[in-house]
Amino acid sequence: MEIFTQEGFAFLSRWGHFLTGITWIGLLYYFNFVQVPSFATFEAGTRTEATTKLVPRALWWFRWGAVFTAVTGLLILGFQEQIDGDYFRSTPGTSILTGTLFGLTMFANVWLIIWPKQQIVIASAESVASGGAANPAAADAARRGFLASRTNTLFSIPMLFFMAATSHFAPSSHFELFPGAALWFYWIIVLAIWGAIEANALGYIGGTGPSQSKMPLETVRNVIISGFVVMAVIYVLGWEIVLRA
Repeated sequence: MEIFTQEGFAFLSRWGHFLTGITWIGLLYYFNFVQVPSFATFEAGTRTEATTKLVPRALWWFRWGAVFTAVTGLLILGFQEQIDGDYFRSTPGTSILTGTLFGLTMFANVWLIIWPKQQIVIASAESVASGGAANPAAADAARRGFLASRTNTLFSIPMLFFMAATSHFAPSSHFELFPGAALWFYWIIVLAIWGAIEANALGYIGGTGPSQSKMPLETVRNVIISGFVVMAVIYVLGWEIVLRA
């Protein structure tokens, strides 16, 4: 394989996707599994100092990791030789499109919700650290950023499953094209699940405060279980029952 060919650029895109994806998702898991539970145990002064000094650095790598993960992922598709009019009706095409839906939603959550809300939180902490008053909007911003971050953690489980499936169990039936009706039903199922979860994260379902709909996001244990449940439902109901019926 020569690097300066379509095949070489596809390889470089995939390599870059792995590298930046590990950075992005690794920091996502750090925030949810390590930082949030730890910050809850800190004294106010310690939490304020960490918010002003540690969080901005981590968020820089986090948000730009998301950008380059999304860009390299789209480049992988752009350099693929097998993409044609029927690719997204095939097993690998349907699998990668499912993962892409979750991945691009996660990217949007980073830049449209998590980062803007964290800017409010950081600015409030900096004000307190310099002897000023806290921003009254900081608590609500922190909650909204938390819900989006937890939702991204939930989405990451089915996203990684279907992206990995594209290069592993999906190619075994690469030339299998799913019937149009089956694909319609599959995407109705996927989009209904995706839409309900994202609407819940944005507060359109149950608001942004603690509620029954937020239970899957409130603890690390719950969000991990919820992610595996979503993955299993889409795979079993959508993939095995609807697509392979």
